[in-house]
Amino acid sequence: MNFKNFKLIVLSTFLLTLAFSCTVPDGIDEDLSFLDTAASSNQNSIFDISTDNSGLVKITPIGEGVTSFRVTYGHGTGAPVTVAPGYSTSHIYPEGSYTVSILSKDIAGNESTNTFPLQVTYVAPENIEANLNFSGTVLNLTATADFANGFQVKWGDGGTSEVATAMTGSLGEVFTAPAHTYAPGVYTLTLIALSGGAATTIKTYPVTVFGPFALPITYESPIQNYNIGGTFGNVTVSQVANPFPGGLNTSTTVRKYVKAVGAPWWGGTWTPMSAPNSVPINIDNGNKIKVLVYSTEVGKKLNVELEQGSGGVSNQVLKVASTVANQWEELVFDFGTLGIPAGTTFNQLVFRYNDAADGFGEVIYLDNIRQTN
Repeated sequence: MNFKNFKLIVLSTFLLTLAFSCTVPDGIDEDLSFLDTAASSNQNSIFDISTDNSGLVKITPIGEGVTSFRVTYGHGTGAPVTVAPGYSTSHIYPEGSYTVSILSKDIAGNESTNTFPLQVTYVAPENIEANLNFSGTVLNLTATADFANGFQVKWGDGGTSEVATAMTGSLGEVFTAPAHTYAPGVYTLTLIALSGGAATTIKTYPVTVFGPFALPITYESPIQNYNIGGTFGNVTVSQVANPFPGGLNTSTTVRKYVKAVGAPWWGGTWTPMSAPNSVPINIDNGNKIKVLVYSTEVGKKLNVELEQGSGGVSNQVLKVASTVANQWEELVFDFGTLGIPAGTTFNQLVFRYNDAADGFGEVIYLDNIRQTN
């Protein structure tokens, strides 16, 4: 064999060997059954459940060797959702128990389905805040609370069978109730904050609905606002327990009138007697104003003044002096002596004490102010 033929034989052998090496690599043969073992394992479903009562649940499937997931939420009528590995899908659930189904597909084309229980529980609302805004006897109510998906209100004037009224609004917003008109009275308003599930939070509010202010003034009625109006000239007033019950006055509550040291002589109190919050004083209902007074001195005068008269009638002023000290007495102010025209009404009632001098720290008590003939 010459050298040239030897080279051809060696080259042919090398080419055959190379061809065989390219057809069957080391460690690999035609048996592909190993792909069957690539089916997903250690599959789990991660639920990230919101805690704000939105019902939002984030679902992140995981698994080994999985090329895609198909998630069926177990709630509603929507179609299953395909999720790639490493990604999530979200769904809003009402409070309740659900079964989430996840179909996994691996690189071999195999499919497997697993189901996972899901429990969604809403928390009770917190930090209820209510705004009660009255316009006369009409209440406008708004409310907020953390984690509130709704509000209901019981106004307190519907008896034991009262049905709660729904308020409008959404999670994280201000809820608004329809305007509610009360009759004058004292009530307990009940506000119910709804979680969207079983949990609720209840808060109550006392409600006093004042009636129109009018004579007689007894300082005893819970539906009369005795503090409408005000004072002037360093005079102060307040409702207090009767410090001297007995004699002409055994009532529980009276008005304390204080004229401070140095208060100007013209100081006093004023009370509006005009609609819509008050009833004007009509002279036809009686010419006399009677007042129970307790003073510590004899001879100082109490002024009763009827102001803002209808038909151009000027302010009417009467002054009556106390006749006894340290006991209740009734002072009578007879406006019939002033010739006030019939039908005249007055929109303001004023009291002043001892307008002959500046204040010396006088304290008197007033009660049972009424109009008679």
